[in-house]
Amino acid sequence: MSAWKGLAFDFTGQSAIVTGATKGIGRDIALAFAAAGARVAATGRNAAELGTLAKEIEDLGGECLVFAADLADAGECEAMAARFCAALGVVDILVNNAGLSIPERLLDLDAAHWDTTIAVNLRAPALVTKVVARAMMAAGGGAVVNVSSNACMAGIEEHAAYCASKFGLEGLTKVMAVELGPHNVRVNAVAPTVVLTPMGNQVWGDPAKAAPLKARIPLGRFALPSEVSAVVMLLASPAAAMIHGETILIDGGVNAKLY
Repeated sequence: MSAWKGLAFDFTGQSAIVTGATKGIGRDIALAFAAAGARVAATGRNAAELGTLAKEIEDLGGECLVFAADLADAGECEAMAARFCAALGVVDILVNNAGLSIPERLLDLDAAHWDTTIAVNLRAPALVTKVVARAMMAAGGGAVVNVSSNACMAGIEEHAAYCASKFGLEGLTKVMAVELGPHNVRVNAVAPTVVLTPMGNQVWGDPAKAAPLKARIPLGRFALPSEVSAVVMLLASPAAAMIHGETILIDGGVNAKLY
């Protein structure tokens, strides 16, 4: 949280729900909003890790509500969203961050892996937003940010289900924007390249493995979690009041490069 001290966003008096908040990008987003004054409601599968996040925020003077939920379960998605809406009263910001990837080649595709990936990465944002958007509309508006991936732009080997879910999230973001915009609920998405979370470092920490991918990125490096959180916060802020239905790439320019 200390890394966000002095960040030029102020969400004092506002509330933010963050899914997938126990690790990586989601954890950083939750800490960033808390540091900027927001009341945070965080969900993830691991109750102990949620407790650790809440304590860190509370020790630094913030407030964090937690509720453990498995977003692969449709009922838990809606129950979590309803519980947070009731507890917060007014929900200003929703960040649909929870996601997973189970790498495997198409010829080895496991149907259960496909179903879980689509459920968490695509169905959960739809179900959670369905509930939260109603609360936002009743309060006069809000902002939704979906955390996608640059896998929404092109295919990646061994990521059939993941790419399908992120391409789907791109379409879902557009529909959300069309349907919710008239109710003053803004919806956008962010699409990062590889992000150096603990898991990202584990997968891409080997320089030999990372070098070919970095060579395709004009800025020559991977993203930091804080660089994703900053764009999420921008999209949730009044500075982005006329940005709606967009997917912002956070990829160091990789998708600007044809060859």
